[in-house]
Amino acid sequence: MVEAVQDAGVVVTGAGGGIGAALARRFAAAGARVVVNDLDAEKAKAVAAEIGGTAVPGDACAIVADARDALGGTVDVYCANAGVAFEDAGAGEPLDERAWALSWDVNVMAHVRAAHALLPGWLERGSGRFVSTVSAAGLLTMIGAPSYAVTKHGALAFAEWLSLTYRHRGIRVHAICPQGVRTDMLAATGSAGDLVLRPSAIEPDDVAEALFRGIEEDRFLILPHPEVAEYHQARAADPDRWLAGMNHLQRKWEANR
Repeated sequence: MVEAVQDAGVVVTGAGGGIGAALARRFAAAGARVVVNDLDAEKAKAVAAEIGGTAVPGDACAIVADARDALGGTVDVYCANAGVAFEDAGAGEPLDERAWALSWDVNVMAHVRAAHALLPGWLERGSGRFVSTVSAAGLLTMIGAPSYAVTKHGALAFAEWLSLTYRHRGIRVHAICPQGVRTDMLAATGSAGDLVLRPSAIEPDDVAEALFRGIEEDRFLILPHPEVAEYHQARAADPDRWLAGMNHLQRKWEANR
């Protein structure tokens, strides 16, 4: 597995902290050449300096060309990790147009734009690896955060489409779907996150290790919380029972807001 990333040109978006920084550190430790991207230039530079990488700050929706230049012309692995989350309770409450628009742009369209820029070169040479940080919200759902849950479903659907369309042409895709991870984004999920995610939250380094195990085993779906597989199976087997259980959580959350 180390051979798969050793000396590879790797881009990690949203890598100024949290899961992104953990991914950048893990790839660097495996011998990859890492581009660290973040909107916060100082954070990107700090992580890059720590791991011997290159900082390419800016909007994750439009950094592929600069990242490619920084890596000498070739991106081997692209980690679409940057994301946003809001506690926007949804229908029946004031519509937060900004939350929906930004969530769609960062959580979905940034992945689409990156793949659009990368695929021609990857297909020409017959290899490339796309890593999408999705969240368990993309497999299941999340109370109190409709813009996050819906767009993470979109991110998962796009990752699935990439894999089924290009796997036979050498493109490998991994969708990372953790539940709570101890990052600033967990705090952004507010009281709903406190109820559902915080009790079982793991460290960002755990997510990075789960990805590397998934790369070694050539798995699409990366589940740092193994119990998510059981939840996903239960949801598919009996959607009404699953929705009733989630509605129970919703009512519990409403009673304590």
